[in-house]
Amino acid sequence: MRARIGAFGVVVLLFTALVSAQTGSIAGIVRDASGGVLPGVAVEVTSPVLIEKMRSVVTDDNGRYQINALPIGTYEITFTLQGFATVKRSNVVVTSNVIANVAVDMKVGALGETVNVIAEAPVVNVQNARVQQVFTGSDIASLPTQRNLPGLGFSLSGSLGESSQCSGAFCNPTAPQYNSHSTPNTESYSTIVENVFRRVVDEPLSTFSIDVDTASYANVRRFLNEGKLPPPGAVRIEEMINYFRFAYPQPKGDVPFSITTEVAESPWSAKHQLVLVGLQGRQIADADLAPRNLVFLIDVSGSMNEPDKLPLVRNGMRMLVEALGPRDRVAIVVYAGSSGLVLPSTTGDQKATIHEAIARLQAGGSTNGGAGIRLAYQVAREQFMRGGVNRVILATDGDFNVGVTNQQELVRMIEEERNSGIFLSVLGVGTGNLKDSTMEMLADKGNGNYSYLDSMQEARKVLVREAGATLVTIAKDVKIQVEFNPQTVSAYRLIGYENRLLENQDFNDDRKDAGEIGSGHSVTALYEIVPVGVDVPSPGVDPLKYQQSAPPARVATKAAFSDELITVKLRYKAPDGDTSRLVSAVVRNRPQPMTSNIGFASAVAELAQLLRGSQYRGTANFAALAARARKFRGDDEEGYRAEFIKLAELASSVAALNGSTLQSQR
Repeated sequence: MRARIGAFGVVVLLFTALVSAQTGSIAGIVRDASGGVLPGVAVEVTSPVLIEKMRSVVTDDNGRYQINALPIGTYEITFTLQGFATVKRSNVVVTSNVIANVAVDMKVGALGETVNVIAEAPVVNVQNARVQQVFTGSDIASLPTQRNLPGLGFSLSGSLGESSQCSGAFCNPTAPQYNSHSTPNTESYSTIVENVFRRVVDEPLSTFSIDVDTASYANVRRFLNEGKLPPPGAVRIEEMINYFRFAYPQPKGDVPFSITTEVAESPWSAKHQLVLVGLQGRQIADADLAPRNLVFLIDVSGSMNEPDKLPLVRNGMRMLVEALGPRDRVAIVVYAGSSGLVLPSTTGDQKATIHEAIARLQAGGSTNGGAGIRLAYQVAREQFMRGGVNRVILATDGDFNVGVTNQQELVRMIEEERNSGIFLSVLGVGTGNLKDSTMEMLADKGNGNYSYLDSMQEARKVLVREAGATLVTIAKDVKIQVEFNPQTVSAYRLIGYENRLLENQDFNDDRKDAGEIGSGHSVTALYEIVPVGVDVPSPGVDPLKYQQSAPPARVATKAAFSDELITVKLRYKAPDGDTSRLVSAVVRNRPQPMTSNIGFASAVAELAQLLRGSQYRGTANFAALAARARKFRGDDEEGYRAEFIKLAELASSVAALNGSTLQSQR
């Protein structure tokens, strides 16, 4: 066996001995303020002695990290996780053949907040540490010495493709192994057929359901952060825009939302205009929120055993628990091969009990019990709060083995429960198995929200910062119908909302389901319009052979010759009501300079059109939209708009890396 080592094996052994003699390691665990471990924390080590200036790793499912093969010296460690204040530890001393043990606690904090700490790092003898090593190649795998080389912090690859993971005192065989390439990518997205320009003389009405989902934005962000362009079906423009809040006024009177309209020049199409229609839901103070009856339905199948899946859901739930009061109740149901009740409905003041149940959630096993979603709804019904919030929250990476295998039967059940007052929201997590189209459909049918959690920051936004908007419905079945004045508008197109379009007669039909508005929610829709006298960017139609091409004769009313551009009508129901109420607003043909509302919303729409490869993107470009977003950033307390600007700049780089133009790939 030793004869097979050869020159390469000798080099490996010599290099290993050299590294072992002159390097050490840094390791530790990262926790939150409640003592729960934090997976997914970026840990960066910097020092002048590092040739590459910085080493970085990410904490595992147990909140642990380790960086090996560090030259002896003094280092600074930075711990970063969205939604938490950054922690910096300085004066961490690394010496030969030892592991500096640096554990930290991170607190929830705003973007840019930093906590500086002088490290007091005890050292641990390397013989008692757990160091994971991976060797590839049959020659290296056969070496008896390769399994216990202290301080080794690199991987060696041979051409034979055989691999062997270390074992014994220097490894952690119980630690979960994550390999993003071990399973095929089965993510699925619906095909989006982009809205085209409609001629007002032919189709004067545009009718659609509002949409308050935000999943598309977070999912697109995930793709771009991975250096990839998102699939066109993942880019839902309305969800990109509605991720953000705008400066719309709070409603007055008994209507639960205000209506804001603005008109400005289109930034990507010369001679065209943009019309903004914005709704602002009434903000209900936390003290005045109705009690919440929440049932979490958690996917604990084996695919959820990754840091960005079940651990992220657990930490999001922990943050939500801290915001619950004694009037609130929460239960936890899990499903995998079968299902079961992990936590009976428990009042929000019993936080220790709830946290213990969350800590017990583990992926990969099965439990006893009935069908998951039926059990979740049963628990919600048993604790039903009249006048309160009754909601099932499904968290999954795409495995819908919830006990109802027929999708039509599943949808029918969700609709029946919706009509009884129990709504369904969906939290999507992870990569590789995301069933985006199904998640969006289920949340839509369940009168709930579809959110995608790509980070702790997003979990905090959805479950804590905007819990009222996410969980507390103030108006349901909200529909919008816009009538265009043919004397001022030649054609229009609705930007986004492709899968929310309704027939015009559906507007007055109270049996037709539509979207919901939550407490504090803002909803934004943009139309691109072509003024009368400007060419319409759409192909013409040949003259008809058997009848005249002209539309049926219509007699213009007095209002058509006013300065009215459009009339916006809305119908909505009370959360527990069955009869809709009508409200309306008129938009005048008076374009104004851009405000922070339409300025920033148009920047988000422009990015989405570029990423989707829209045929109507015109002169859209990354630099222009980023500059406009920066100009109209406005109030940005949480830093979401600043993040968007950086994301737009990143998208430009990713697009350049993935090809000369987006259109060539679409």
